[in-house]
Amino acid sequence: MRERLIGGRSLPQDGGSAVLVGRAHVPALDGPSVCVVRDGALWDLSAAAPTMAALLEFEHPARTAAAARDLPRIGDLDDVLANTPAATRDASRPWLLAPCDLQAVKAAGVTFVESMLERVIEEQARGDPAKARAVREAIGAILGGDLASVRPGSPEAARVKEVLIAQKAWSQYLEVGIGPDAEIFTKGQPMSSVGTGADIGIHRKSAWNNPEPEMVLFVNSRGEVAGASLGNDVNLRDFEGRSALLLGKAKDNNASCSIGPFVRLFDDRFGIDDVRRADIALRVEGEDGFVLAGSSSMAKISRDPLDLVAQAIGPNHQYPDGFVLFCGTMFAPIKDRYGPGQGFTHAIGDVVTIATPALGALVNRVEYADAIAPWTFGASALMRNLARRGLL
Repeated sequence: MRERLIGGRSLPQDGGSAVLVGRAHVPALDGPSVCVVRDGALWDLSAAAPTMAALLEFEHPARTAAAARDLPRIGDLDDVLANTPAATRDASRPWLLAPCDLQAVKAAGVTFVESMLERVIEEQARGDPAKARAVREAIGAILGGDLASVRPGSPEAARVKEVLIAQKAWSQYLEVGIGPDAEIFTKGQPMSSVGTGADIGIHRKSAWNNPEPEMVLFVNSRGEVAGASLGNDVNLRDFEGRSALLLGKAKDNNASCSIGPFVRLFDDRFGIDDVRRADIALRVEGEDGFVLAGSSSMAKISRDPLDLVAQAIGPNHQYPDGFVLFCGTMFAPIKDRYGPGQGFTHAIGDVVTIATPALGALVNRVEYADAIAPWTFGASALMRNLARRGLL
């Protein structure tokens, strides 16, 4: 995997002009440091911002990171990236982590028509991938492409709802897909996310699962979007298809949330309009030679990213440490892997690459969640570590 991480493969195409920040585990400090990418190396920003949440609270985070000087050097970027995969890691040298820390990890669901219809199919198939093709054809015959132009929460959406109810085709997924209220759920706990190069976890009992390539917004406590990254909202389609009440088990497992490689902070070269027009590519390469490729275009999102942020934070819900928000995906893989009509599911050892030119590439390997080292370093461990270092 290391070859997919180094040599500039993880960085944006205009990496030299991007303000990129992240987090690295520094063994000499026995804990994580917020860092900035500069001149092919990682530099420690902890003196200016001991946590990523704290950095994003500055009025201009990009200016703060870019202006910081006399920073301790963590290491060459390629060396840190190469040392990140757990299977080959030298624990005496730094490695990269997920770029978020104290922020809540939230996600918006069914924000694209294509993935919305796949959720309806999961529900109708009751989590059975063998039934999905027949359900997909039946749903497609009823809905056609009519939903692509429907604005969520509009009078037109209300009329579509009435028609679908009459045809007994209404679904809870359509409710959040074209209704007035977006689905905003908790993907994982603060500090639980993994970064690029890490193994990502699927449940051992799942027989139908998939990656979800997504744009991830980094939002401060004031509801301001300070930057963006890439994410993999690893999903168990069979669990969620059996019951929407199993969403927590379908979405929140050990190492099932990947974010990275870095946060690109908003400045005069990169902002929310770049997020809106980004195309996110996905590639899955299996040890069995199977290859799956696809893409997700943010231009096709049914709810604007800033609307999703506004639905997540406001008078009814606050985030004192900020939050990261997965914006959803239009990509739901259906390419048959093990036989006609079986669709796609992961195999252990799959390497998943999620990339877009403005943010670089997030690369992970698939493993069973219970075979990956358990998550042990939480918020209290971080506070103790920062206190010992005199940063609190």
